[in-house]
Amino acid sequence: MPKQVTVRIPATTANLGPGFDCLALALDLWNETTLSLEGKGVQIEITGEGQDALVRDERNLLVRTILQFYRNQGMPKPLGLHVVCNNAIPLGSGLGSSTSAVLAGLLGTRALLEKDMNDNEILRLAMEIEGHADNVAAALFGGLVIVIQDQQSFYTYYIPTPPLQVVYVLPDVYLPTREARAVLPKQIPLADAIFNLGRTALVVEALRNGDLSMLEKAMQDRLHQPYRLKLIPGAIEAFQAAQRAGANAVALSGAGPGLIAFCSDNPSEIAEAMVTAFEQVGIIARTFILKTAAKGAEVFTTIA
Repeated sequence: MPKQVTVRIPATTANLGPGFDCLALALDLWNETTLSLEGKGVQIEITGEGQDALVRDERNLLVRTILQFYRNQGMPKPLGLHVVCNNAIPLGSGLGSSTSAVLAGLLGTRALLEKDMNDNEILRLAMEIEGHADNVAAALFGGLVIVIQDQQSFYTYYIPTPPLQVVYVLPDVYLPTREARAVLPKQIPLADAIFNLGRTALVVEALRNGDLSMLEKAMQDRLHQPYRLKLIPGAIEAFQAAQRAGANAVALSGAGPGLIAFCSDNPSEIAEAMVTAFEQVGIIARTFILKTAAKGAEVFTTIA
C-alpha cells in the first residue's frame, strides 16, 4: 500500500509594524497538503484558495520544492508524484502562501523519504528558496519568532504567545513583493531607526504577554509602512477606520496588501469598518477573523 504524508502549515504575518524583516507570527489559518509517490508523472489536485490560478504541473512552487529536495539529496526525481492541496491561505496576501507551499514540499518530502534531517536544516533549505526566514520560521515553529540573518547564516528564536484575536482584511489589490520592496528607501535617518528599535522590543513583550494596551503603544513604524501604504488604495483610510472601531493595533501584513488588526472585542465591527474604507475608494476587500496560533507545521504519515 502506498504511503501518504499530510502536512498542515499555518498562515503567518511578518514585520508586525516596527519589526521589519525580523518578526513573524503564526495564525490559525491552515493549508493542508497530502503527498504520495504513486502513479506516473505529476498529478496535482487543488481546492480552495488559488484553485483557479495555480498551475498543475512541475512549474507549481510546491512541486518545484519537492524536486529540489530530491536534487539536494542526489536522487532522481520520482516516477510518480500525487499532490492534493486544500488551501485556506489566500495567494499574494501577505499571509505566507508561498512559504506554505515551500514548507509543505520540504516537510512532506522529508517524511516520505524518511530522511534524517532536523528542522533547522529544513529552515535553511526553505530560506534558500524563499529568500527570507521570518515567515518560514513562524510557520514551522508557530507562535512568535525573532529572526536575524545575514548572507551566510541566520538565527531564530521562538516565543510562545497566548491566543490573540486578529482581524485580517485583504483588498483586491495586486502588490508584488518586489514592488513593495523596491519602494523602500536605501538609507534611513538615525531617528527613524531609534524609533523602530524601542517599539520592536515592546511588540515582542506585548505579544509574549498578550498585552494589547502595550501593543497599541508599540505597533508603529517608520521603516516600511509609510512607503508601502501609499501603494494600496484605501489602506491608510482602513488603518484609521480600524482604530476608530476599537482595534488596539493595526499593521501591514508582511509587505501587504493585507492589513491585520489586533483587538480584544468587536472583531466584526472592525472588519466592517475596514471593508467600508476600502469600498469608499472603489476597492473590494475580504475579511478573516482569526486567532494567533501557538503551534506550527504538523506532519502526519499514513498508509493509504
